Amino acid sequence: MTHPAQPKASHFINGEYVEDTAGTPIPVIYAATGEQIATVYAATPAIVEQALSTAKEAQKAWAKMTGTERGRILRRAADIMRERNHELSVLETYDTGKPLQETLVADATSGADALEYFGGLAASLTGEHIPMGEDWVYTVREALGLCVGIGAWNYPTQIACWKGAPALACGNSMVFKPSETTPLCALKVAEILIEAGAPAGIYNVVQGMGEVGSALVTDPRVDKVSLTGSVPTGKKVYAAAAEGMKHVTMELGGKSPLIIFDDADIDNAVGGAINGNFYSSGQVCSNGTRVFVQKGIKEKFLARLAERTGNAIIGDPMDEATSFGPMVSENQMNIVLGYIEKGKEEGARLICGGKRADKDGFFVEPTVFADVTDDMTIAREEIFGPVMSVLDFDTEEEVIARANDTEFGLSAGVFTNDFSRAHRVIGQLEAGSCFINSYNDAPVEAPFGGVKASGVGRENSKEAIKHFSQVKSVYVRMGDVEAAF
Repeated sequence: MTHPAQPKASHFINGEYVEDTAGTPIPVIYAATGEQIATVYAATPAIVEQALSTAKEAQKAWAKMTGTERGRILRRAADIMRERNHELSVLETYDTGKPLQETLVADATSGADALEYFGGLAASLTGEHIPMGEDWVYTVREALGLCVGIGAWNYPTQIACWKGAPALACGNSMVFKPSETTPLCALKVAEILIEAGAPAGIYNVVQGMGEVGSALVTDPRVDKVSLTGSVPTGKKVYAAAAEGMKHVTMELGGKSPLIIFDDADIDNAVGGAINGNFYSSGQVCSNGTRVFVQKGIKEKFLARLAERTGNAIIGDPMDEATSFGPMVSENQMNIVLGYIEKGKEEGARLICGGKRADKDGFFVEPTVFADVTDDMTIAREEIFGPVMSVLDFDTEEEVIARANDTEFGLSAGVFTNDFSRAHRVIGQLEAGSCFINSYNDAPVEAPFGGVKASGVGRENSKEAIKHFSQVKSVYVRMGDVEAAF
């Protein structure tokens, strides 16, 4: 009997499931048990061609529809997604290993929010009239054309929608390639869009590894590339897109600072540090993995953190009581365990965790290191797992300089009860998505994205519209044209 996670086919093109078993088989491994639950096949050149030509063709008619009509379809898709939240969440848990307790509230729901938000904005995408005496200029906001989305494995449903919803709202079509680690959820997004009334071909999903991504990114028909991934991948994709003068959005990694001043509410600060390090087993790009704690409260903070981390329920992700799941893959687990060993070797003090959990599947215990210094590997490199580095600091000026001393700049957070300090410090931190007395909130209404090596462009909010559309300006002369001869 086939596993319930096995999709009808590997790809979704032109409104239907499409299979081509000539592609490289991609095993889908359930992270909680290590067993194979499905197989998909990487896109062959013929599949890539079918997806791109279909999307190119379908885009023209889609862009000609009114924004109101496009928006209505996106909002219907949001409704369907919410109705099916439970089954989509179960699939997300099979795809990623994240606990159902989490996927029920943070994945398909977030995707539905994006479809609803951009569906609501679609009708409002207008230009402006610029008077020039008796002449005038008007602007038109136009679709870019064919967009490619390349997803990461930590939020497969959400990323498929965060990229698809603004692209479609603006009148573009999309070919989306999920991560080969989590190929299942994006297919459901494509299926739901068709059910909601989207024309065939405007949102297509193809599977594959780097070479499929490369074929999509370098194709001359593609106008825009939106990637969520690591900095090394981002540099390659950005360079390839630049060759063809394509628009890009890059959502890359981070090593974000979370600064806790001695006047902060300790329990709130501990909660923020837990959310910013252990949610999704630490597999979140914006995580605040360098936790700077002012010396006066350091031991009190560490004691409360260790106590609360001990309350994590590590177990079967399908059990809603479970609050901490496995790493997405065996490879990711081994990378994280390697970083934990480095932390021990380089002299950080292990407060809790520090090893693989005694279970089937790819579980790593929530791990906290204290007495971490700025030059340690665990304080410099993005780990993408449940490893928190706690660093001490004395003064505000010192912590701002140390927080900014990184190639990354995705997020930053401050916990303090002094609001003028909160704004003053955030104002000096080099990061795109920041938090005060909170961490890792990502509502669709707020722009999300980084500075420095953490990326270019923004996802979500009205900002995303600018990254999926372009402005045409038209000068209208009402009188005669003067010329030199």
